[in-house]
Amino acid sequence: MEKVKVTLPDGSVKEYDAGTTVKDVAYSIGSGLGRDAIAGVVDGKEVDASYPIEDDVELSIITIDSDDALEIIRHTTSHVMAQAVKRLYGDVQVAIGPAIEDGFYYDFDLEESFNQDSLKEIEAEMEKIIKEDIEIERKVLPREEAVELMKERNEKYKLELIEELEDQMISLYFQGDFVDLCRGPHLPSTGYVKAFKLLNVAGAYWRGDENNEMLQRIYGTAFANEKDLNKYLERREEAKKRDHNKLGRELDLFMTVDDIGQGLPLLKPKGAKVVQTLQRFVEDEEEKRGYQLTKTPFMAKSDLYKTSGHWDHYKDGMFVLGDEDSDEGAMALRPMTCPFQFQIYNSKLRSYRDLPLRYSETSTLFRNEASGEMHGLIRLRQFTISEGHLIVTPEQLEEEFRGVIDLINYMMESIGIQDDIWYRFSKWDPSNKDKYIDNPEAWNDSQEKMKTILDNLDLDYEEAAGEAAFYGPKLDIQFKNVHGKEDTIITVQIDFSLPEKFDMTYIDENNEKQHPYVIHRTSIGCYERTLAMLIEKYAGAFPTWLAPVQTKIIPISDDQLDYAFKVKAELEKDDIRVEVDGRQEKVGYKIREAQVEQVPYMLIVGGREEEEGTVSVRDRREGDLGTSKLSEFKAKILKEIDDKVINTEDTID
Repeated sequence: MEKVKVTLPDGSVKEYDAGTTVKDVAYSIGSGLGRDAIAGVVDGKEVDASYPIEDDVELSIITIDSDDALEIIRHTTSHVMAQAVKRLYGDVQVAIGPAIEDGFYYDFDLEESFNQDSLKEIEAEMEKIIKEDIEIERKVLPREEAVELMKERNEKYKLELIEELEDQMISLYFQGDFVDLCRGPHLPSTGYVKAFKLLNVAGAYWRGDENNEMLQRIYGTAFANEKDLNKYLERREEAKKRDHNKLGRELDLFMTVDDIGQGLPLLKPKGAKVVQTLQRFVEDEEEKRGYQLTKTPFMAKSDLYKTSGHWDHYKDGMFVLGDEDSDEGAMALRPMTCPFQFQIYNSKLRSYRDLPLRYSETSTLFRNEASGEMHGLIRLRQFTISEGHLIVTPEQLEEEFRGVIDLINYMMESIGIQDDIWYRFSKWDPSNKDKYIDNPEAWNDSQEKMKTILDNLDLDYEEAAGEAAFYGPKLDIQFKNVHGKEDTIITVQIDFSLPEKFDMTYIDENNEKQHPYVIHRTSIGCYERTLAMLIEKYAGAFPTWLAPVQTKIIPISDDQLDYAFKVKAELEKDDIRVEVDGRQEKVGYKIREAQVEQVPYMLIVGGREEEEGTVSVRDRREGDLGTSKLSEFKAKILKEIDDKVINTEDTID
């Protein structure tokens, strides 16, 4: 019989009969490894444990408890769920069911609506399937046979997927009475699934296209063992408590109203105060760093956006006003500020001695997001950002880029999230000519310049093709919300295109006209998104400098009301945000409410405090701090505010 050589991760080479499976190899190395083996990696490609080895290969074994196993476990569990749904709902159509970062989902077309009771019923059926320990077998069928099989099973979504495949041989997985279109790999049998939980139901358009059928998506998760599953579920419950969409409303920070519309939140006084504090801090810091403040219109004629390229590349994402074919033409609400600030730059002749020019603006922007994309304060149709544009010579590009990163890092440290962010170098996709300005030479040059700058800055970044702005590469600062979803909070872009489109020039040392570079940047990102991020990071317990109410004064009785308001007036002299709780409620009740509202400090004042001119101080974390002279407390809180102290006790990992 023909022999094959298998090279293992430790470099050793073993000889086997051709056709020996990955599982057999694992058993030959050790019975424990054989029992735990669920798949393998053959010459860099993941395969099933039943995969027959026909040639000399390099092989590593994936065991059930390895990190590489999670995706396979979850993918298989999604198939178990689909099989359970098919058993329970005979007329259901199954769509797709991939593993995702924290679990899996499967989309179903069913007239009946799933609910929490449905999930319990499906879970029970899944347990039965797991106990049956059904073998999971991969078969590769000719295209025509695969089509006939799916027609027999009335699987219209699978047929649509097969039609789009160029493969003439189609990979299918057979799991008892369930068959799915899939490349794998999968667990050897359903009995390998040990710990899973179905989480929730959501709506999802087929293929993500709102013109297609609305399907029902069931989300779930799975782990190798119950311990890891329970740890995840506990973390998920904590995340639910911190979800800004829930907590922000409970803390009276923002609200939404159906009559106003999706993606258009109302910031209530407390939420507006946090944003105002951030805005003042940002504008003051930018001014210290040489930025010049501008104020520009919320809308412009289509001509402006045609020049910038937004009309061709971004029109669907804009709110267009009026008729484009009329004599006056259409106007549009601005999705960005750059073309407006460029007009200010072009208002007079510029010399190289004038550069760099740094423009900044607290900009309210408008983007026509799809309804399914909007969530809380994260993705909106109207939002406000700390927008800025630096007009620089080629020689100044790296130094000014470095200054932008320094500003961003200072902002992130000030709000306490410097350890929660990472960098992504977003590049263009040369194959997608409709999405980007078609100038390969300029793209390659600007991307090379940005990469050099990032490397010189010693930034640890990942690269992402196809994520650039349509006019240039960018550095994205990424952050994950409490549910693990990744969001971009800040972008920095190098622009080679718009300076030429707007004929922005300066006179160089040789008295010749040159086009400058432009660095587009935000320093703290979208204020609404930053507010959402801070709510989740601190579970509503903002650092004192950002807290909408920094001190709550609680008189023991009505006799101390006058003194309470005197204390309030004294603190307000130094702009400390303070409230008096003068309600006729028990002191303990008022303290508990202030704790729930996450007020950093409570000052309890009774007859003795009034007589001695003191306050009894409570910290929201440490509790009773004892009696203090008012002047001493004021000095303490002012230092905490001025130093922008970050307490980490209430942050989320």
